[in-house]
Amino acid sequence: MLAVTGLLREAVTRAASWNREELTAPQERLAGVILDEIRALPQANLGLPMPQDVRLLRIARALSDRPDDDRRLEAWAAWAGMAPRTLTRRFSAETGFSFSEWRQRVRLLRALELLAAGQPVTTIALDLGYDNVSAFIALFRRVFGTTPGRYKV
Repeated sequence: MLAVTGLLREAVTRAASWNREELTAPQERLAGVILDEIRALPQANLGLPMPQDVRLLRIARALSDRPDDDRRLEAWAAWAGMAPRTLTRRFSAETGFSFSEWRQRVRLLRALELLAAGQPVTTIALDLGYDNVSAFIALFRRVFGTTPGRYKV
């Protein structure tokens, strides 16, 4: 998956209307720009590493099933039968993400699924447990470089 720039988006939109049998010289130049832009883009790393520890895996699966679950870290630690500091330290060591970063990533991945299914941004934000739509949009923009409304277009 790539985080698309405005230039690339517009160039691809224009190219989508071309006759595919024969390109004109300007079209070939624009096609070259499209390829250059794609090569220059950083890939969006959307992987979601799962922890190995059985207790942490239980938490991760519960959050994957219900990303809107807004229990605090302390409540999750108690639910899994471990100390909050242990959860924090082990979660980071096993996934490469802090607990809150991992939870945000689960929510963002689910948001991508819901956007692809045509759900409205407001519904997605509220269904994923965000208190307000603005917070969801700000996080989405920070991670993907665009708003969810523009992303789904």
